[in-house]
Amino acid sequence: MSKYENQITIFTDYLEEFPDTDELVWILGKQHLLKTEKSKLLSDISARLWFTYRRKFSPIGGTGPSSDAGWGCMLRCGQMMLAQALICKHLGRDWNWEKQKEQPKEYQRILQCFLDRKDCCYSIHQMAQMGVGEGKSIGEWFGPNTVAQVLKKLALFDEWNSLAVYVSMDNTVVIEDIKKMCCVLPVGANTADENPLDSLTASNPSKDPSATCPSWKPLLLIVPLRLGINQINPVYIEAFKECFKMPQSLGALGGKPNNAYYFIGFLGDELIFLDPHTTQTFVDTEESGLVNDQTFHCLQSPQRMSILNLDPSVALGFFCKEEKDFDNWCSLVQKEILKENLRMFELVQKHPSHWPPFVPPSKPEVTTTGAEFIDSTENLEDFDLEEDFEILSV
Repeated sequence: MSKYENQITIFTDYLEEFPDTDELVWILGKQHLLKTEKSKLLSDISARLWFTYRRKFSPIGGTGPSSDAGWGCMLRCGQMMLAQALICKHLGRDWNWEKQKEQPKEYQRILQCFLDRKDCCYSIHQMAQMGVGEGKSIGEWFGPNTVAQVLKKLALFDEWNSLAVYVSMDNTVVIEDIKKMCCVLPVGANTADENPLDSLTASNPSKDPSATCPSWKPLLLIVPLRLGINQINPVYIEAFKECFKMPQSLGALGGKPNNAYYFIGFLGDELIFLDPHTTQTFVDTEESGLVNDQTFHCLQSPQRMSILNLDPSVALGFFCKEEKDFDNWCSLVQKEILKENLRMFELVQKHPSHWPPFVPPSKPEVTTTGAEFIDSTENLEDFDLEEDFEILSV
C-alpha cells in the first residue's frame, strides 16, 4: 500500500481553466453564467464536500489497509454524492461554505458521518466492509452499482438522517415502489401490517396510488446505467446532461475504468467533476468536538473532461426531500428523458408483474450497532445484489 501513499494522479485530458464563453454552466441543478458569475460558480463548487484518498487511519477490520490510495476512489465518490444529499436535507441546496467561517451544527454532524473511523456510519471502513457482502474484497475497486448498493444498506443504520435509498433495477424506476418506501404514517397510527398507500386508497378508492402520503421519508434515488458497450453512445448525451439541470440532481458517479470521479455539472460537452485522486492525511475530531474542515473542500478550479471520454457505466443520483420534489422529478423525466427514442432509463407507474414483489429494505434484526454488525460478514447473507448492469440497446 505504501507505493500509493503520496499518489496524486494527473490526467492529460483534464481542462483546468474555464474558457471565455457566454455559455451557461450547470452545477447540481443550478445555473451560472460563466462570463459574469465565475466567482459565484467557483464558490458553489468549493462548497461541495470533497472526499479524497486518506492515509494513516486505523486499519480497516483491525488488520486491513490504513490507506485507501489506489483503490478507494469510487467509495469516495459515493461519499460525495451522499454528502450532497445530506447537505440538501439539512442545509438546503443554496447553502454555501466559507473558509474559517463558523458553520451550522448540522454541517459538522454531516462531516462526522464520513470520518475515516470504524464508528462513523459512512466511513471508508463501513463502506469497504459492507462491500464484502457484495463480493468485493477489502482493497478491491468498486463499480458505481456496487457503491449504490452499499450506501443503500448502510443507510438502514443511520437513524439521524433516516433516508429511503432506492437503487433502480434494469434501468427502470418504479413510482409505486418508491411511494411505498417513502410514505410513512404518523407515529401512533396502526401500521402493523399496513402500507400507508394501502390505507389511503382504502379510505378513498378513487385515489391513485400516487396520492399524497401522510409523511414522506427523504429519498436518495440512484439510477445505475450502462450507456453503451465499450464507450458512451452519443445518443444519450443530451439526456445525461439534462439530469444535471434538475433541481433534485446529485450528479453522477462514473469516470474511466478503475478511475472514479464525482460529476457535478457540465459546460457544453464537457463534464465538471470533483476528483478523489489526491492522498491526504487522516483527519479526526479535535478536542473541541469539531472537525477541521479545510481539507474537505476543493479550492482549486474544478477539472473537466469531454463527455465522450466517459466510461459507459455510470450511476445518476437525485434527492427528493419532500413528496412534491419526487413528483416534480417524475414530471421532468417524462418531459426530458422519456421523449427520446432510445431512452436512458424508464419510469413506470406500477411494479412490473414479472418482477419479484417489492419489499422495502429494513434494518436487519440485530442487537449490535451498525458498525459492529458489519464487522461480521456472516450477517450479510440476507442481502442480495443485482450486480450486473443492464446494457441499453444501441
